[in-house]
Amino acid sequence: MNASIIIPVYNEQAGLQRAAGQINEFIKKHAGQYEVIFVDDGSTDKSLEILKSFGGNNFKIICHDFNKGYGAALKMGIKHANYDTIVITDSDCTYPINRIPDLMSAYKSGNFDMVVGARKGDNVQMPLLRKPAKWVLKCLAEYLAGRNIPDLNSGLRVMRKEVIENFLNILPDGFSFTTTITLAMLTSNYSVKYIDINYKYRRGNSKIRPIYDTLNFLQLIVRTTMYFNPLKVFIPLSIFFVFAAFAVTGISWVYFQRIMDTSAGVLLMTAVIVMSIGMLADLIDKRIK
Repeated sequence: MNASIIIPVYNEQAGLQRAAGQINEFIKKHAGQYEVIFVDDGSTDKSLEILKSFGGNNFKIICHDFNKGYGAALKMGIKHANYDTIVITDSDCTYPINRIPDLMSAYKSGNFDMVVGARKGDNVQMPLLRKPAKWVLKCLAEYLAGRNIPDLNSGLRVMRKEVIENFLNILPDGFSFTTTITLAMLTSNYSVKYIDINYKYRRGNSKIRPIYDTLNFLQLIVRTTMYFNPLKVFIPLSIFFVFAAFAVTGISWVYFQRIMDTSAGVLLMTAVIVMSIGMLADLIDKRIK
């Protein structure tokens, strides 16, 4: 089975030479099985020069005139891919390239739509500051998707090209590309398998902005779920307003010996409106599908 390996690059000169060297060795070892596409996303350092020095017949280089984003680079690579199987990885030497054949083997033997390298191996070097936020996002995503998600946004995965193309209209241009494709496939009942891999500290400066990107991922998870299964969002929200109405009623009676009927009534009406919107959104979603 042949596959297209797509690697986005943006100002990665610190580790790119090593990564390109590893890719060259990988291509030689698995001659004829893979095409490699590097997408330089408007780098302003020496990343493009390093790629060209390794290029030749070993891999393709596609260039963006300016920085468009991680997801945009992946979508450009997918557009130029010659094979129906897509592999994505990073250019900072954090993901083990030598595990790609293992993911490909599982992908082929199990006839999966996506196989993800879950960063759950024996040697996972991830900054501690990221772990609490990732855990919260993971729990929320698992609830909304109704599935166990060992790694929500791993950058090493094998995917079926035609499935990705089904979601191109909702896949973002930023770092949330991997999170979106994960939720899109799981909520659409595509078959996804996870394989444990190791993960190393990146070389160079991280492009992740902890607070901004965490809030962005949170918004993305809710928005994507509303797109595929809106009741997962609207039903809990409606229930919250119902409990709030009863809480206002009870507290006002205990502390003020009177019921704040207007406030409780507004909360109950809000619950009904939210549930109605959720039902309408779900009806529209089912009708479109």
